[in-house]
Amino acid sequence: MSLRIGSKAPDFEADSTAGKLKFHDFIGDGWGVLFSHPKDFTPVCTTELGAVAKLKGEFDKRNVKVLGLSIDPVADHVRWLKDIQEVTGFLPDYPLIGDSDLKVAKLYEMLPEGAGETSQGRTAADNATVRTVYIVGPDKAIKAQLHYPMTTGRNFDEILRLVDSLQLTAKHKVATPANWKQGEDVIIAGSVSDDEAKQKYPQGWQAPKPYLRIVPQPA
Repeated sequence: MSLRIGSKAPDFEADSTAGKLKFHDFIGDGWGVLFSHPKDFTPVCTTELGAVAKLKGEFDKRNVKVLGLSIDPVADHVRWLKDIQEVTGFLPDYPLIGDSDLKVAKLYEMLPEGAGETSQGRTAADNATVRTVYIVGPDKAIKAQLHYPMTTGRNFDEILRLVDSLQLTAKHKVATPANWKQGEDVIIAGSVSDDEAKQKYPQGWQAPKPYLRIVPQPA
């Protein structure tokens, strides 16, 4: 079975820059963001790791544990961290997994089973598909996944926005419209009948179409 939204996020144990960790235990009862990279000492990934370090406090506010992964040994990660701090001004203080045996990349379907068993001799181009973001909920189910090419740096402000939407809609029977940001109006979920909506929103709602019921964001 392919990993999809709603799939159980596979658990794994791996070495990282913060020591050995078990993914599900690392997330605990909160949320998790696993984002992966095809190779250490690559330009776009260097900027990404620094960008996440800059936003680490924002992820913490949302009870989100951030976990990076790159297809190289932890010892290489440690050397790379110095470059990241020099280039971006921020030193990542979240774990970065070493996946030199490619086990996690295969487990999460970033690489095919025939990719071999070692990162040694592999180039970033060989690992081009290892550019994925998985957002995992407290129930350890995959809530969202995003795939990027190597040439496009990820927008982590957008990933925070996505987390905000996922957390809000998990708590309330609402959906968020295009380009929604925290604090803006939301949409009553289609699964909520008008009678139920009247109880929850006695002040009513805007309805440019019968199926599009707009209300202020729940507190």
